[in-house]
Amino acid sequence: MFAHCKVIWSRDDFDQCFQRDFLQTLFPLLTCAISLLLLLYQAGIQLRHTKRLSIYKPINIEDVLENEASGRDDDSVAELTLQNTLSRTVTSVREIDEPAGEVVFVVAEVVALLGQVIVSVIGVLSPHMPPSHGPYGDVAIWSYLLLLAATRLFLSTKKWRLSSLKLWAHTAFLYVPQWLVGFVCFRSVLLHPEMVSSTTRVATVIGFALSTALLLIVLLSRKGNKTVLLEHEGNLEPSREPLASLLSLAMFGWVDAIIWRGYKKTLELSDVWDLHIRDKAATVLSEFRQVKKTHSLAIRLLLFFKRKLLIQGVWAMFANLFTFLPTLLLKGILEHLEDPTATPASAAWLYVMLLFVSGVVKTVGDNQALWIGRRVCIQLRAIIIGEIYSKALRRRAAASAETELGQDKKGQTPIPSAKRMKRKLLFIARRKTQDVSKDVNVDKSASDAQANNGTIINLMSIDSFKVSEVGAYLHFLWASVPVQIILAVVLVYRILGRSSLAGICIMVFILPLNFFIARSFQRAQKKIMASTDARIHSTNEVLQNIRIIKYFAWEQRFSAKVSDKRRIELKALRNKYILWASAAMIWSGVPIVTTFASFFIYTVVEKKSLVPSVAFPALSMFALLRVPLDQLADMIAHVQEAKVSVDRVEQFLSEEETEKYVQLRQSRLVNEETPRITLEHATLSWTAGEETSSKISTAGAFHLINVDVSFEPGRLNVIAGPTGSGKTSLLMALLGEMKLLDGRVHIPGGSIRQTLRPDPTTGLTESVAFCAQQAWLVNDTIKENILFASAFDSTRYQRVIAACALERDLEILDAGDQTLVGEKGIALSGGQKQRISLARALYSNARHVLLDDCLSAVDSHTARHIFENAIQGDMMQNRTCILVTHNISLALPSSSYVVVLDNGKIAAQGPPDTVIQSGVLGEEITRSRPASSGTSGTPSTPSRVASNLEAMLTNLSSAQDVPNGASNGHIDMQGTSKRGKKIEVPSRIESKAEGSVKTATIKMYMKAMGPWYFWIAALAAFAATQIGSVATNVWIRQWANAYHVSKPSVHYSVTAGLQPSANLRDNPISRRFGIVLPHSSSHEISISGSAQDVNVSYYLGIYALIGITYVLICFSREILLFAGSLHASWCLHDRLLEAIMRAKFKFFDSTPLGQLMNRFSKDIEAVDQEVSPVAMGMISCLASVITIVILITAITPGFLVAGFFITCIYFAVAMFYIHSSRDLKRIESVQRSPLYQAFGETLSGVVTIRAYGDESRFISENHHRVNTHNRPFIYLWATNRWLAVRADLAGALVAFSAGVFVMRSSGIIDPGAAGLSLSYAITFTEIVLWLVRLYGANEQNMNSVERVKEYIEVEQEARAHIPETKPAANWPSHGAVQFIGYTTRYRADLAPVLQNVTFNVKASEKVGIVGRTGAGKSSLALALFRGLEAEAGKILIDDVDIGLIGLQDLREAITIVPQDPTLFAGTLRSNLDPFGLFTDEEIFTALRRVQLISSIRPESPSSSSASPAMSSAAPTLNAISAAHTGTLGSELSDSTLVRFVSNTRKNKNIFHDLSSSVSESGNNLSQGQRQLLCLARALLKSPKVLIMDEATASIDYATDAKIQDTLRQLKTNTIITIAHRLQTIIDYDKVLVLEKGKVVEFDDPWDLIKREEGSFRAMCETSGDFDTLYKLARKSWQDRRLVDDE
Repeated sequence: MFAHCKVIWSRDDFDQCFQRDFLQTLFPLLTCAISLLLLLYQAGIQLRHTKRLSIYKPINIEDVLENEASGRDDDSVAELTLQNTLSRTVTSVREIDEPAGEVVFVVAEVVALLGQVIVSVIGVLSPHMPPSHGPYGDVAIWSYLLLLAATRLFLSTKKWRLSSLKLWAHTAFLYVPQWLVGFVCFRSVLLHPEMVSSTTRVATVIGFALSTALLLIVLLSRKGNKTVLLEHEGNLEPSREPLASLLSLAMFGWVDAIIWRGYKKTLELSDVWDLHIRDKAATVLSEFRQVKKTHSLAIRLLLFFKRKLLIQGVWAMFANLFTFLPTLLLKGILEHLEDPTATPASAAWLYVMLLFVSGVVKTVGDNQALWIGRRVCIQLRAIIIGEIYSKALRRRAAASAETELGQDKKGQTPIPSAKRMKRKLLFIARRKTQDVSKDVNVDKSASDAQANNGTIINLMSIDSFKVSEVGAYLHFLWASVPVQIILAVVLVYRILGRSSLAGICIMVFILPLNFFIARSFQRAQKKIMASTDARIHSTNEVLQNIRIIKYFAWEQRFSAKVSDKRRIELKALRNKYILWASAAMIWSGVPIVTTFASFFIYTVVEKKSLVPSVAFPALSMFALLRVPLDQLADMIAHVQEAKVSVDRVEQFLSEEETEKYVQLRQSRLVNEETPRITLEHATLSWTAGEETSSKISTAGAFHLINVDVSFEPGRLNVIAGPTGSGKTSLLMALLGEMKLLDGRVHIPGGSIRQTLRPDPTTGLTESVAFCAQQAWLVNDTIKENILFASAFDSTRYQRVIAACALERDLEILDAGDQTLVGEKGIALSGGQKQRISLARALYSNARHVLLDDCLSAVDSHTARHIFENAIQGDMMQNRTCILVTHNISLALPSSSYVVVLDNGKIAAQGPPDTVIQSGVLGEEITRSRPASSGTSGTPSTPSRVASNLEAMLTNLSSAQDVPNGASNGHIDMQGTSKRGKKIEVPSRIESKAEGSVKTATIKMYMKAMGPWYFWIAALAAFAATQIGSVATNVWIRQWANAYHVSKPSVHYSVTAGLQPSANLRDNPISRRFGIVLPHSSSHEISISGSAQDVNVSYYLGIYALIGITYVLICFSREILLFAGSLHASWCLHDRLLEAIMRAKFKFFDSTPLGQLMNRFSKDIEAVDQEVSPVAMGMISCLASVITIVILITAITPGFLVAGFFITCIYFAVAMFYIHSSRDLKRIESVQRSPLYQAFGETLSGVVTIRAYGDESRFISENHHRVNTHNRPFIYLWATNRWLAVRADLAGALVAFSAGVFVMRSSGIIDPGAAGLSLSYAITFTEIVLWLVRLYGANEQNMNSVERVKEYIEVEQEARAHIPETKPAANWPSHGAVQFIGYTTRYRADLAPVLQNVTFNVKASEKVGIVGRTGAGKSSLALALFRGLEAEAGKILIDDVDIGLIGLQDLREAITIVPQDPTLFAGTLRSNLDPFGLFTDEEIFTALRRVQLISSIRPESPSSSSASPAMSSAAPTLNAISAAHTGTLGSELSDSTLVRFVSNTRKNKNIFHDLSSSVSESGNNLSQGQRQLLCLARALLKSPKVLIMDEATASIDYATDAKIQDTLRQLKTNTIITIAHRLQTIIDYDKVLVLEKGKVVEFDDPWDLIKREEGSFRAMCETSGDFDTLYKLARKSWQDRRLVDDE
């Protein structure tokens, strides 16, 4: 009867009945039936899809516009600029690659299948065939396969395809079981030829040969045997993975090319292949955003990756079915050696072959699962980084509180995106009906909170890394672990019987403890991430403001601040390590406890003999069972960590977004032929909570109150007002960046810039160009910053350069317009940055141009040139220009409309004549007459602005000085010098080391871990661990040998390391914290002793004692190593921080902040958690290798020869691997920096980006950077898989060779010795593999230490203190400054920037410094602080040579107020008095001096709750000078621009409350307020020597005049001022004129202005206000004479 076989296996082969009915008939027919059903299902799906396409109707655009008016979902708002963006950064070319022999392969298949059908038909018709269903089944199966192959052949000759049916996959899949059936039949014929006829033998051999041919065709042909779409992006070579055959994919042979290339040469980024199209960021993000946003981010990610994770899990489960097979195969081999009659030799040889086959199959399954995981990893990272970046472009530009992501806050829950969308739609409806709700109840503190900059950096670096890493290994949790546990439990039960239940129950009861440990890990990880965020935030703030910190000698204070955060971080890390050590102790003790319990019941309760054949397999199985349980606990811990990171990302993605797009949509609802730029009774705020206008009087944040203004399109509109009156806020309101509380806003722009079509008449587009007050530039060339991705028009470009007075600057810059501006424009002066920003706005074809005080950073004649040629020139025809300026005397006469603001309200508006006649401007028209010196672009001294600018300008300029804009000659804009020689443009690309990790790097880390006695203790701990591991197995062997067996028998054991386990190698526990070696076991022949004579209690007691000792040793070793790791982490971070803080100024000029932050974030994180565990794991493997070699040598000395050659093979493979993997790891590390740097640029310039409507381009560029980072990362892991496959194949060959050796020695060696030798030999292979891999991993991880060491060794400044030359405590007591023949240069290869400078500033003198760009003004100020060291000459302050004293002594004694104001996150008090040295009254006095508060303090200052600080995570407000929480307001009652208004509602002045918050970089204050606060900080010190570098450039003229009056009252202070406004220094005691680093003039300003051919007089004449300056100089001279006479 069919399929009623009684036996499956008969001695050495499958039963004939089973072969005929099941293997040859039932199973193949079942697979064919499944294939047929799948084909029918796929055909049905395709047919339904075709029907859907046939009923598709085009969308009516009018319906779309109508729907838009009624509001849609969340994506519709972001759709304006952000969604569905494709990369436009690099042009890519796609080509179709057809496989070689596409048709030939199919023809060969058809021929082979035809042969199979013929053979099957012959079998049916043959009279010698026994009666069965087998031949008929063969005919049906091969006929079905022939039909599929013929269909494929037919389709391959046609232009159309049925790709969705995937016929190739069906045939390829069905060939495998058919080949296995053929192999079984072929083996049966070979073993038992007498049982079949000769015709059957021939047919079987031919059928097996044809099946093998079919299988080889499949393995050697490309997957799918189809054409592949390849994308060539630039010069990048496409990935070779899509072109690989099945065999190459399984063996990772397609990686050979990059491995060989890396072995022959040092790999560079250009050598790394491009990503597959499916793995590119834009593609992945586009697909991910199709997932509905109805679930949490974690669920959406799981839904998106469900197919890949499912396939990965299937591979993993398939591979894990073979985990325990070597144990069973070895058991069969040893049973044959023990009793050859019970197991035939043919069966034993089959087991030997299956040792190799099982190893190959397991290797393929494991590595395919892990490779799929790595593909998931890079796609997951692209999604997270892409979403964070897009969110950064959508989040609002201001906030008033900071939040710690991932921290639970009572009563505060993130607002779901759906609710946010609903609120926005309601917002639109409310604006349409003008029905402003008064009862909106919003948790303001929750909605205001935003993540700070350090937190966002962590989200991009650490959190995205953790989530993506867990995504790569997620299959361990749900696929590998369950399969391994089930198999292990079943097998251990078969060995021990009911006694095994004790051990199994203990392991089950341990699971809750594992879950508790996992939850503890989650809590610990939260604390670590929060503390890391805080440290990164502090470090970022310090590095951003490093120049002011060095100027004020605050290095130690801020280092201590960062170190305090680091101490908290390491404390949290220490707690996690202690928890981990405790968990490791438990996990190492569980096998001991389970073994003890099971053996106790087995021997004491059941009274059975623990013979070796029971003991050692049980030990092996318990050890194997421990692996999945360890993985379970470990993966739960890592999943919990990843969940914390995902929640942090989701919390960030849920933050409040800008209302810009909502306001744009509202503005579009009003159909007007001519776009308006209007605010209709608008009340706006910087707060996020939905307030109403009635609450303004109590609100702390700055508001624009009831603004009703309509600007004139196509004309010049001017916004004026005192510092802090809300001028920039008004521009931000026009850009949609402020919160609209009441009224309407009609704003232009908002469309994707690349989609706009220019007006055919004017060439302009309906868009906005914006020039921020604090210029924002990208880290690119000057030319690219001006073009800003616009099409290059040479004529227009030349006109823009001339209009913005950039001709001379491009002439004197070495690379012309190809000069890299550096991060935040550090290679340029403040004036140059501002003019480039203006040129960008002018070059664009935007119809509306918004300029925020763009004239403040340039001198008077340059300002006039820009105003006449740029703002009023031909380039501005038909364009609306809204200009914020203090220079109203220049701007008002040419303007069409003027708006004057006062404390957030409009004081006056209308035509300029009307406004002037109203008297609201008072004397400001005359007071703001420009009177400044030098050429445009006098270098400012921001905290990170280059100090080497003037050196470059002076050294490379050979032309005569000409006024800016006066030269009409050829402009050198192609990077060539005046000699025509090509200039190499510095690229500022991060360097990377080459070759192996240097010994000095390893030595530095070892010293950081501990001194020599630490390493003695560590080595002792490693040795003790190995001894303890061996001792447990030796004692079990001793116990088992104590039993007497009536008949000599062989007892065998298999260790957990019998076959290389990819699970063990690749689980996160092993990667991050080293490996735990399996217990070894031994094999002996037991002949003596009896069960009654064995003292079970004695053996159990000793075993327990050894186990407890071993567990304690493991715990001690973990604690010792973690202590060393923590010590190394502290030392290296401390040394890195100290080295960076003490680095010279030029280091920060040439090193982007992103590179520095990369060291302090990702590299330090690797040092903390990656380097030490991997290095210790490598040492542990080395100790294990030594131990195993000793044991093998003692048992089978002959194996040493084989072991030597095997090791040589491993190291040969390893050498190929290490070269390429090391280079790829270094490239990957270097490519992280551009990601961080570009993200920082985006944060600081998001308002400008949104104003231009250029979000999509920046998103595509971010996609490109993510792809560039993922390229070396994914191919690094491809090389890792390449190594793993070859190492595992070598291990499988070792097992096979060892099996062959044992079988050929049958009867010569005893089974126990054979089993012992075989198991230890295979364990040796596993450990050597681990040693090689960990050596490679250590090489990669030491790259982080290498990168840290690079910055530890940067060039340092002079010592902070020199006791021998320490000046007196009251130095300088007078303030006399003397330069004597002073010469200095920035680098030895550059010409001097100051040459033989000699002048003398007497005590208490006021000296002004003027000169053109490159004259050396800022270099002179830098020299006073020894930012430049003297090459010749010296500088004396009160007769003390500053070159001989300590830097801290010098810098604490003098003070500078830089042009770019620097503030820190904190309060007003912490910024003004960081050391707590002054009283409140002294601080208020300083604030009164700088006009921030009135001379009479109000009786009731504003409440302490006034306006918390805006988020440092949105440094976009660097350009928002009035996004402040308080203003001068009515307090500046003496200012001519301030007038009280009738409206009683007004903004509060936060400067009356010293606890008022100041956000990062002072972003919640206007630019002018920040400058005044910095000046107040300087005056508070009452310095004897005060240097002011354009310290009042952004302050209105009235306030500046009052500040100058204050400074004139400082009779005992020496003041040195670098100024653009000549009237600022015209009444000083002396004026110093510099030119090309030399002193040209130095005298009383009255004497200088009288010199007919003098340089100073020429500057005054050029300013256009010579008469006024002449009168002021004479008056000042006369006043000084009167004082002298008195």
